[in-house]
Amino acid sequence: MLTVKDLQKVYNGTVVVNIPELTIYAGEAIGLVGNNGAGKTTLFRLVLDLIRPTKGEVYAKDVNVAKSEDWKAYTGSHLDEGFLIDYLTAEEYFKFIGDLHGLSDGDITERLLPFVDLFNDEILNQRKYIRDFSKGNQKKIGIAAAALSNPELLILDEPFANLDPSSQIRLKNLLRHLRDQKRMTMLISSHDLSHVIEVCERILILEKGQLVQDMQTNENTLRELETYFTV
Repeated sequence: MLTVKDLQKVYNGTVVVNIPELTIYAGEAIGLVGNNGAGKTTLFRLVLDLIRPTKGEVYAKDVNVAKSEDWKAYTGSHLDEGFLIDYLTAEEYFKFIGDLHGLSDGDITERLLPFVDLFNDEILNQRKYIRDFSKGNQKKIGIAAAALSNPELLILDEPFANLDPSSQIRLKNLLRHLRDQKRMTMLISSHDLSHVIEVCERILILEKGQLVQDMQTNENTLRELETYFTV
């Protein structure tokens, strides 16, 4: 699904991403973890062609993302509130995203059904603009919009941030549903180690822009990660 080759990004003489090789297979749920400044968001922006690498390439289905827009048709993503159109209501924004993918109003309504619990009666029919929602509810809107088209590839940066405990648990269960029922390939960064290992079967640790560990999740993964980040 995704292949990274000799990928490097340099800002003002500082290497912030340096990944010689990485392959993500279709159907995998990948958790990307690391401390602040590890390069997680920069890597996502490179994968989504929001910034260009200093050197190297990112391939989606063997096509260079910098040289084609074909990957956009099967990719959904939410990195931050900058992805939202904050002067729209939630309904208007979902309609906008749906129109981009040729979805009818009925399609949109149906595809939002799995998000009802996550929305918790706080998103739809509120008669207010996205900019007037809390950060947590803006996050919910962005995640729902990213998944609206049932993308083959879903990329989320810190999806559990700014969510209350109940919403975090609902989101965790929702992501597992999308992984298992929709067979989405997922690339998720998170500081919440326990949630990310419950969603993802493979964990990548990024440190100072470099991939330092690539592990399959098991009953010992949380302890191993806690040890890594406390030593």
